[in-house]
Amino acid sequence: MTAKYTIILAAGKGTRMKSKLHKVLHRVAGKSMVDHVLTQVEQIHPEAVVTVVGHDAEAVKAELGDRTQFAEQKEQLGTGHAVLQAESILGGRDGVTMIVSGDTPLLTAATFEKLFAYHADKGAKATILTAAAPDPTGYGRIIRGDLGTVQKIVEQKDATPEEAKINEINTGVFCFDNKALFSALHEVTNDNAQGEYYLTDVIEILKRRGDVVAAYKMPDFNESMGVNDRVALAAAASVMRDRINEEHMRDGVTLIDPERTYIDADVQIGNDTVIEPGVYLKGQTVIGNDCHIRSGSTIVNSTIEDGVTVTSSTIEDSIMHKNSDIGPNSHLRPQSDIGEGVHIGNFCEVKKATIGAGTKVGHLTYVGDATLGKNINVGCGVVFVNYDGVKKWHTNVGDDAFIGSNSNIVAPVDVADHSFIAAGSTITNDVPFHAMAIARSRQTTKPDYWDRLPLSDSEDWQ
Repeated sequence: MTAKYTIILAAGKGTRMKSKLHKVLHRVAGKSMVDHVLTQVEQIHPEAVVTVVGHDAEAVKAELGDRTQFAEQKEQLGTGHAVLQAESILGGRDGVTMIVSGDTPLLTAATFEKLFAYHADKGAKATILTAAAPDPTGYGRIIRGDLGTVQKIVEQKDATPEEAKINEINTGVFCFDNKALFSALHEVTNDNAQGEYYLTDVIEILKRRGDVVAAYKMPDFNESMGVNDRVALAAAASVMRDRINEEHMRDGVTLIDPERTYIDADVQIGNDTVIEPGVYLKGQTVIGNDCHIRSGSTIVNSTIEDGVTVTSSTIEDSIMHKNSDIGPNSHLRPQSDIGEGVHIGNFCEVKKATIGAGTKVGHLTYVGDATLGKNINVGCGVVFVNYDGVKKWHTNVGDDAFIGSNSNIVAPVDVADHSFIAAGSTITNDVPFHAMAIARSRQTTKPDYWDRLPLSDSEDWQ
């Protein structure tokens, strides 16, 4: 079987993005564009992947890690020059090399497979991935002869008026016989309007040698979309979002309004889950079966098990176990572990806390740095006071405890199983088993106090 290799071009600065962030690191549906490209490349199992880096090389390397080898283009002298930097890794090998840009996040593994297959079927030394563009401005044009064979590729700035009218464009993706590629690259010159070494000039060099040059025309132009500015970034995100949402719906997820539902590429969702409009599911989030995610919710890098309801709330780096619920307008901050059947009501905040099965935290409560057992009732306005200005402290509350409204639990304390805290208490000491803790001053009532006020008879007090 013929060996397959891939070169990803990720060296250019991307000045039209007008950003401090490298172009290929801008995110589409939660992943950088170059990560999208590499993820699809990995699915065709090439023997080697080389990413050519230049501007912000260290940032790109950090993004992709050990999933690829790297070659550095120290001066950006064109795409041909960029590919030549991979020669020290791939030069001299037998096989077929695919070249793809790191700013084309919508390309799929299925298209890559078809390109390799077409290249082999035609016995070509080079195969160009092309598409029909509704507006070809800015793209290199595919110039074909009378029999439909590829003659050359003309860049936008070098095209004649007639050539500029052609709508079949070069997507920037190629397959080459690996040895022929590097041999031809050494013949490329920079005699053009940009003064750069174009990869596309390899096509003419191979044609002069009498080699077969083919072109596989992909059916969906949108898949080939390159991103050079924020307008194109938004367009790519829209296409990706539609693709992701359709896949989830076909897998048994109900999206009430797909156009207003935002799901990142790596999110997993189970069958019969219902997602309302205005929901954002981000990062590595996993949602189980039979969940209901209501409007206005944002879930980031979290696990939501079966049968959970999330109502207009934010969840970050946390887990909600089966049949629990939260909201509206509550917030799980990182490292929150919400047990099975737990109720987190409205306007609650939980941070770095474990809440046991069946516990109810109704409303207007803060639970931070705490472990709560099973079947606890936490009243309205309870605050777990975890920070003394220097250090965070932990609180433990046992099973079946009752915490009255408007209580302050000042950590570190242990509240035992089956204990009670009276409403309005500030607890600073441990509460033992079956005990009730009351920590508030007794009520004092002053009779006839109204009559003592100097303004009691004025109209302002009527």
